[in-house]
Amino acid sequence: MTASDLISTATIADRVADLVRIPSVNPLQAGPKSGSDGEVAMSHWLANRAEELGAEVTVDEVLDGRNNVYARFQGESDRVVTIDVHLDTVGVEHMTDPAFDGRIEDDRVWGRGSVDTKATLPIVLSVLEELRAEGKRPGPTVNVVGTISEEVGGLLGAKGYRDWLDEHGNKIDQVVVAEPTMCAPVHGHKGACGLEVSVHGVAAHSSQPHLGESAISAAARIITAIDQEQERLLGLTPTTAVGNGSVGVMEMSGGVARNIIAPIAELYCGRRIAPGEDPMEIFAQLSELVRTAAAPLAVDIALANNSAAAAFYQDPSSPLIAKLAELANTDPDVATYGSNALCYSEVASEIVVFGPGSIDQAHKAVEWIDISEIDRAATIYRTWLRAS
Repeated sequence: MTASDLISTATIADRVADLVRIPSVNPLQAGPKSGSDGEVAMSHWLANRAEELGAEVTVDEVLDGRNNVYARFQGESDRVVTIDVHLDTVGVEHMTDPAFDGRIEDDRVWGRGSVDTKATLPIVLSVLEELRAEGKRPGPTVNVVGTISEEVGGLLGAKGYRDWLDEHGNKIDQVVVAEPTMCAPVHGHKGACGLEVSVHGVAAHSSQPHLGESAISAAARIITAIDQEQERLLGLTPTTAVGNGSVGVMEMSGGVARNIIAPIAELYCGRRIAPGEDPMEIFAQLSELVRTAAAPLAVDIALANNSAAAAFYQDPSSPLIAKLAELANTDPDVATYGSNALCYSEVASEIVVFGPGSIDQAHKAVEWIDISEIDRAATIYRTWLRAS
């Protein structure tokens, strides 16, 4: 392989820009500026592009009209790797910079999805295109997987891919979950569970509060109890670099009118799960805390998205983590955010979160990725995907 055989960084950056110009805002965060097609156009693009490059392509409808794409590129060895890139982005209504112009300026690609996390698709597909032009296969069999519903909605795309692997009896040796990590291999982050709480009070005229029971007052007691639980968690000694679990109330609403004692209040409580914690045990513990704090009022508690995820944690000395750290000349790291890595422990031997760019640029009113990071990631993938 010579420099003349490689697709230029400028061309790959142009391809990243082209993907930014395809709006793919998660439907749960769609607004007037984003359109309503969600990941549909991105799914079509990936399926078509992968077929052009000779992949065996499966389109998997996970939700009505929302498709995962699984593109399999046969390799030379028995090793099987998956590169999972979520196709959705967060919303754009708060953006102060053009969301989808994909302009290239100041050695950066600008726009929603540039860093979180569309860049990995053209990087990996360009490397596979280079191999195809040489008449070669990648070292491992490579599954380029586009998943829906990562940003919000319960990681349904990753769960769909995991279930598809189970149904077909497939196991993966190594999974790379694409996220902006500055090309440092991330080997751990917290899991999560959420409680959707409805507090049931008794309505009464506001001039006679003694005849009612305020659901808002009970909700306030719940919030205080959750804050106290967070203080307890802060005082624990972490067992890994991922740190302790955390908890907080992120949403609260209640009441029906200004002259009625509130008969209903609703809260959302989010709990981040540390390595070693059982998410369903945490759900049961928090449910009991909420019921006790709300007493004597009754509460209904539902597990958000009907699921909870244990933390993702991979030994930092594992071969996958060590190899990517060596290729990137970086140290293994942990992340504060979550990712699709939470879904793959049962179907993959090794998992890493890895990709170009910084999470500091994600989800903001202005989003961009440095072209130097695109180049760095392409160099790493060129070496890694050629090795058997």
